Amino acid sequence: MRRAGPILIVVIGALALLFDFVRFPMPASGSSAAASAPKYLETKLGLDLSGGLRIEYQVLPAEGKIPSRDDLNIMRQIIVNRVDKQGVAEPQVVVQGTDRIIVEMPGITNVDQIRSLVGTTGRLDFVPLGQTQMVQDQVVDLTKYPALFSGDQVAAANIGASQTGQRTVDFTLKDKGKQLFADYTTKHVNDFFAVVLDGKVITAPVIREAIPGGQVQISQNGIGGYPLVVAQNLVTILEFGQLPYPLSELANTTVSPTLGAAFLRQSVIAGLIAVFMVMFFMIVHYRLPGAVASAALVYYALVVFALFRLVPVTLTLAGIAGFVLSVGMAVDANILIFERTKEELRVGKSLPAAVEAGFNRAWNSILDSNVSSLITATILFLFGSSTIRGFGLVLIIGVLVSLFSAITVTRSVLRLLVVRPWARQARLFGVTEAEFLARPTTGRGSLRGEARPRV
Repeated sequence: MRRAGPILIVVIGALALLFDFVRFPMPASGSSAAASAPKYLETKLGLDLSGGLRIEYQVLPAEGKIPSRDDLNIMRQIIVNRVDKQGVAEPQVVVQGTDRIIVEMPGITNVDQIRSLVGTTGRLDFVPLGQTQMVQDQVVDLTKYPALFSGDQVAAANIGASQTGQRTVDFTLKDKGKQLFADYTTKHVNDFFAVVLDGKVITAPVIREAIPGGQVQISQNGIGGYPLVVAQNLVTILEFGQLPYPLSELANTTVSPTLGAAFLRQSVIAGLIAVFMVMFFMIVHYRLPGAVASAALVYYALVVFALFRLVPVTLTLAGIAGFVLSVGMAVDANILIFERTKEELRVGKSLPAAVEAGFNRAWNSILDSNVSSLITATILFLFGSSTIRGFGLVLIIGVLVSLFSAITVTRSVLRLLVVRPWARQARLFGVTEAEFLARPTTGRGSLRGEARPRV
């Protein structure tokens, strides 16, 4: 491990620098036009730092039935899928209480589009109209015009193009819907057939020919076909289904990007002040080991930031607080180690032996304290709200990396330094010559005067 440790430190450090400062393209997912835009490895900022929208919804009963907790979780997942489809970075959708769903969307640019998409129930029906022609947004009486089948028969949907280049919405039907649609279109060519969303007509085209294969393309009259926003919303609702219960918007809060930028700047300044104060204390009080611990702290920050980008972690004010707290815990382990080392030096051990003994004897205390922190952070992550979960996740990552930086990085660097003649001075380790010589131990090496210190 003594040989592998330095190599591991260098490799991890190089990768951290690469992920921190190089803009990596990430593979795109999804079939819509929005998903085709290139995505890059980047730092995700929460609503309070980048600005955005927070909406609180109340889930209303439907047909006399009150939604259960499972129903709320299903609705939450549908909303997450809908918002993800629009390219919103790290939306936070949280169930609160028995009838509340909180949606937070950082960095959004089209507030009205997201609000209409999330708040719409998405009840999609395919309704035969016979010879009755209807226009967009016209309300349909489903008792007079019963639906042939609903949106649950849609297997997939995407934005397409007609032969004339107009934007269309294409979808594929499941077996039952495919058979019903094939039978109906075969017998009702030149009849009108409406796609109805929440009781309003989205489009009501004429059936030009039988459609037996379940591959359906709908278009809108006019130059260019469907507007992009309308097509994206329809594809999203077709693809991810309808909400089982209606939503009522109770409140919304918009955080401007300017306010978010101010929060971010203040948070970064506060974090840097905290880190520099910790480094100053370590160097003044522990001298050479403190300087090594401060360098390990910089290494720790680079690795943690790289992990934040890779996971990715959405950074919020609470997350930054968790990071600063983990910085204190990282140096806490070093303090235990260095105090143990000073005790070993005072009883007459050689410098290399004192350093090894300091790490070995402090390990049990370090492990116990960090495991306790990990247990607490894990509970916060599993059972807390979105803000608390972010804090917990940042704290978990910080504690794990701090163990590596305090034990492996600091120890490896000190092992390289303590064999150097210039480093073997009592004052560099916070121990005076008088303290060290007060209780010399026969047969053991001294801090000075030992050409080959024994470990």
